[in-house]
Amino acid sequence: MTHFFSMLLFAAFVALIFGTVGRENTGSRLTYGLKIFGEFIGAGLILSWLLYMLP
Repeated sequence: MTHFFSMLLFAAFVALIFGTVGRENTGSRLTYGLKIFGEFIGAGLILSWLLYMLP
């Protein structure tokens, strides 16, 4: 299992839980979960590029 796949799996599970408990109706749960998923992936990719530059 690669680090990227692990990050995707973690982001999916956390977004699923946050989307479920974070909002009240189905439409807002889905959009909130997708937003959280995108933010986790985006933050992970940005941090990986920043840390790649460190020796």
